[in-house]
Amino acid sequence: MDVQKLRDVACAEIDRNAEDLATLSNVLWTNPELALEEFIAHDALTTFLDKQDFDQVEKNFVLPTGFRAVFGDKSKGPHVAIMSEFDALPDIGHACGHNLIAEVGVAAALGVKAALKSVDVPFGQVSLLGTPAEEEHGGKIDFIKAGVFKDVDAAMMAHPAQYEVLRPNYVAISEIIIDFIGVEAHAAEFPWEGVNALDAAILCYNNVSCMRQQLDPGWMIHGIVTDGGARPNIIPRRASLEYYIRTPKNRDLKKLERKLRNCIQGAALATNCEVQVKVRSSFLNLLSNETMIKKYEEYTTQLGTEVDTDETHQALGGGSTDMGNVSYEVPSIHPDFAIGSDCNTHTKEFTPAAGSKEAQIYTLRAAKSLAMLCIDIMTDKDFLDKIKQEFEEESQ
Repeated sequence: MDVQKLRDVACAEIDRNAEDLATLSNVLWTNPELALEEFIAHDALTTFLDKQDFDQVEKNFVLPTGFRAVFGDKSKGPHVAIMSEFDALPDIGHACGHNLIAEVGVAAALGVKAALKSVDVPFGQVSLLGTPAEEEHGGKIDFIKAGVFKDVDAAMMAHPAQYEVLRPNYVAISEIIIDFIGVEAHAAEFPWEGVNALDAAILCYNNVSCMRQQLDPGWMIHGIVTDGGARPNIIPRRASLEYYIRTPKNRDLKKLERKLRNCIQGAALATNCEVQVKVRSSFLNLLSNETMIKKYEEYTTQLGTEVDTDETHQALGGGSTDMGNVSYEVPSIHPDFAIGSDCNTHTKEFTPAAGSKEAQIYTLRAAKSLAMLCIDIMTDKDFLDKIKQEFEEESQ
């Protein structure tokens, strides 16, 4: 089997579909939808995939806006999963560039499918997974719970960014919801009959702020008051906060959660309030498979990418992703690719960059690199064995 020819076929197929891929990305960019509400994106992506001769396109897969497109035969070779995300952010739309993540996934899957079709002997299977709600809910966690990755040999995706960071420092995160419960009363006439839940929330916030100085390097905690009462003349019966806590490694997340819970309990005790604490979601830190990412780096460099060697840029981190959870299930990579923008994601300035014509060059380059990596995984047993050995060592 001529592996280089397979790579060439994959890249040519991506180029052949470049205009349609850009149009698809633009549909998502002009119709930004929040987590678990990505119905326009779901329909646009699956309608496009229905026309591409995949063996199977499953709509409303696992989640109402999830999907899966499959081609090939996993009984004849390795099974590789490529992830597409497509949810947007409140107020600033696709400021995280998920329209481009969706495009990268679709493009890479098209390339691998073309390579599989170009030979008479099956050598693997590619699954394109449309995973909703990365920004808030964590759709990949639902996919994990549904057993989607049980027969997957490797998983991958690529994310637009300001800098070309092949091994991004995505950390572990938990989302903590805190509800203080007191007793309402008229704030002027009978304040002594009330129990002020807002006082508890503010004390909790201040407790956390005081604690922050003593946190270990890399540990982060940030939060907001989401409910502070209805009117000034009513002592609030309920007040709520929402916190994100982050640590570089999963094992430290529970330690930080215990510190936060001490702050919460102290505030409840001081104000005589009851309190309810809920952990809504947890993302694990990302394990970048070094064997896979080195091969990705080789291909993206061949295609003209100048890999960013600035140590400051490479050390940037603190964000989190549900791809981290996938990386503990199967060998995974999640490289960030620069799109020619001088601004960071999650800013209103990044939104037009994600919808720009210039971004298409970098997006298709990332897709081709993923597609060629998929082909290597499917055709080189020694390469896959090395990937799996590293995974077994790193995921313990």
